[in-house]
Amino acid sequence: MNSIFHVDVNSAFLSWTAVKKLKEDPDGIDLRLIPSAVGGDVSKRRGVITACSLPAKKLGVKTGEPVAQALEKCPELIVVPSDFAIYKEYSEKFVNILRKYSPVIEQTSIDEAYMDMSESENPVKTAEDIKEEIKESLGFTVNIGISNVKILSKMASDFEKPDKIHTLYAEEIEEKMWQLPIERLHGCGRMTAKKLRNVGIKTIGEAAGFDKALLISLLGEKQGEYIHESSNGIGGERVKGEREAAKSYSNETTLELDITKSNYSRIMPSVIKKLSEKVSRRMKKDGVSGFTIVASLKSSSFSRRSKQTTLSVATNDADTINTVAAELVKELSFGERGIIAEGEGIRLVGVGCSQLDSREFRQLDIFSYVKEVEKDVILKKEAAAKKEKEDRLQSMVDKIEKKYGKGKIKKLKQEDIK
Repeated sequence: MNSIFHVDVNSAFLSWTAVKKLKEDPDGIDLRLIPSAVGGDVSKRRGVITACSLPAKKLGVKTGEPVAQALEKCPELIVVPSDFAIYKEYSEKFVNILRKYSPVIEQTSIDEAYMDMSESENPVKTAEDIKEEIKESLGFTVNIGISNVKILSKMASDFEKPDKIHTLYAEEIEEKMWQLPIERLHGCGRMTAKKLRNVGIKTIGEAAGFDKALLISLLGEKQGEYIHESSNGIGGERVKGEREAAKSYSNETTLELDITKSNYSRIMPSVIKKLSEKVSRRMKKDGVSGFTIVASLKSSSFSRRSKQTTLSVATNDADTINTVAAELVKELSFGERGIIAEGEGIRLVGVGCSQLDSREFRQLDIFSYVKEVEKDVILKKEAAAKKEKEDRLQSMVDKIEKKYGKGKIKKLKQEDIK
């Protein structure tokens, strides 16, 4: 099933500045917990607010308003300058985490991106993993919207914030989206919303039910068609990010139920087999094989552990990947410092293959290999015998022509033979 995530960093510029300051001074104040904002020159009271904290928003501070105006609303507002080096650094780290979960990422701005998550068996649990990993490793929060249409995943990520996951599928549009004010429709600007309100369209649902031709006559062809389609949940179903040349292939799944000692033998083998088959299928499709098999697990407390082994011969064979991965998972589960051995459950399982070899690859058993060698030897012998025969014949022709002159020997045509 097609599945698209829209991941949006909550108050990105402010969050990233807050994380930086807390790293510099762990005992300092978290800007996200007090009325604060990122803006221009406070001393000269100029510039605009580019990001603000939730406490600041509750006091009426808005993104895009002049710093002077924001300070009038909230005199205690802490305003910090922009730091583009930090924004770039955290944006790259943010996207790098997303790439661990999907090879197809469409970054639409410094702080948001679409992800093709069609291979995820449990999108909500996978989104939870992504959200928690970003929070734990980078120190800031994100909202994730889930749908099979880009516009709907974007709308979902804008629902209640911060640090939330929301779904918005076609069957949920009426309940979750249509009652929202028309200004909340992504891509509907202030002037467009004003025109729509002037003709009585106050909600997204009212726009969805409005005649398309009338919308086009009111807003123009491009914008009219967009408002009609987006309000009805119609939009792009493909993430347009460029697929990078893979350095490894992996698939992982978040489990409905944690795997423990009591259910390991019943659940784990089929999970590993399914993941191994997916990895194998993708590798064969791309014509590559790999030397290193990797298994990774995440515990119920979100601790991630991995183990790998390198083969002497590269493979993309599902059975081989499955056999090796099963042993690695067993060690990660029950071995020294194993997740289950330490009394925890397993909530995520991953299988992968790296150290790739893109040369044409065929995995032969020993009997097939012997047959191939024997066939090669026979062909070489036949070719050598044929060449030896031709060389002897040419030698005879050369001797005759030397003695009697050239042209004395002619090759007979089939019709000359009676």
